[in-house]
Amino acid sequence: MSPFPFLLGVGQGFAFAYPWVLLGLLLIPLLALLKGKFGGTPGILFSSTQLVVAVGKKRRAHAGAILASLVYATMALLIVALARPQLGSTLERVQASGVDIMLVLDVSGSMITEDYAIGGTPLSRVDAVKRVTRQFIEARPNDRIGIIAFAGRPYLVSPMTLDHDWLLSRLDDVHLGMVEDGTAIGSALASAAARLKDRDAKTKLIVLLTDGANNAGKVMPLTAAEAAKTLGIKLYTIGAGSNGPQGDGLVPVPVGKDMFGKTVYQNVRFDFDEKLLDQIAKIGDGKYFRAADTATMVNTFKEIDRLEKTKIEVEKTAEYHDYFPWLLLLAAVLLSAEAFLSQTLWRRLP
Repeated sequence: MSPFPFLLGVGQGFAFAYPWVLLGLLLIPLLALLKGKFGGTPGILFSSTQLVVAVGKKRRAHAGAILASLVYATMALLIVALARPQLGSTLERVQASGVDIMLVLDVSGSMITEDYAIGGTPLSRVDAVKRVTRQFIEARPNDRIGIIAFAGRPYLVSPMTLDHDWLLSRLDDVHLGMVEDGTAIGSALASAAARLKDRDAKTKLIVLLTDGANNAGKVMPLTAAEAAKTLGIKLYTIGAGSNGPQGDGLVPVPVGKDMFGKTVYQNVRFDFDEKLLDQIAKIGDGKYFRAADTATMVNTFKEIDRLEKTKIEVEKTAEYHDYFPWLLLLAAVLLSAEAFLSQTLWRRLP
């Protein structure tokens, strides 16, 4: 079986092959108007219209209107038929990109820090990460992606999958307190590498996002990075969080609510090993990014998305069914009905 399966997509739609022909429908009201104003001379002249009042004026007018309507309906059907109405179905086969990605997200206690913001509203680090990660996943529909969350130990949120709807639903379930607190960067990298090692994708990536320093787990981060490189896995690292509003490393952490329901913050300093994240990325032939605010976080994921693009093979087939023969048949029926009625039941004098 091919390591890069096809995704199938089917779409249906109604369309006209020559839609500009439909402009001819505008001529029908004009012809009806002209016919009412211009006509031939009467075949029989009467000295007084009183002689023909009792002939059934209303019935004759009603019959004429029906016959005229049949003619105009026939003309309309012929014009629509010339436009060639079609109901089409398309089958799209999109080959998977051959890029497998494990997203490794920190959910330790420090990720509750609210030093991100959207529209002036404070946002915790974990919520900001989830928002931007969702956008990254949605931008890469043909990649197999998995998610590992970690704190004191790694936790598999989702294995590698092309079912991104399910993947995003699992991302929604990521929250602080999923596992015991701590920051086991090395163990998280090792767990992600183990999920990728047997994959036969063209490109295998780990995107690690954390706001702390390694202080838990049994695997050293640089050892895990070396092992991942041996397996042909590329490493990107992202350092989340700012240095605080004063630039002194003190960041606002919500600690509760006051009597008015307003969030109370306490400034706390967390250890952050930026040098380690840079070393991990260099070992894994990737790149280290610092995402100090929402904008840089978004741009970081966009940059990774740009760096790891691959050519996608798309095969499309289309099948259309023409419906103009049915319209021609209906037009023929209406025209025949008009001819029959005008020569029998509603025959006109010469």
